Amino acid sequence: LDLDKSISFYEEALGLKEIRRKEKPDFTLVFMGDGRTGFSLELTCLKDRTEKYDLGDEEFHLALAADDYEKAYEKHKEMGCICFENKEMGIYFINDPDGYWIEIIPPRS
Repeated sequence: LDLDKSISFYEEALGLKEIRRKEKPDFTLVFMGDGRTGFSLELTCLKDRTEKYDLGDEEFHLALAADDYEKAYEKHKEMGCICFENKEMGIYFINDPDGYWIEIIPPRS
């Protein structure tokens, strides 16, 4: 609902930067990437929307591997955006300003 707030969150929490933007009368698309891979995340802002998005039950979410899992965990803990932890599985989830869940996993060895 607040594009600038979402962009700031993804920059701070995940190190993503705006790659490109597409402005239309009814919506704005912002593509964010890590600058190292072809990964991109598309943020869609519907200009007239005022009500929260229906996020379902968080079963549909992104999963990202952190290069330094412990450092990422501490950063997200400082930010106060950790919404769920599963220590047994070695993962946790953060949520963005609109409530979307993002799963953070350790790097694969």
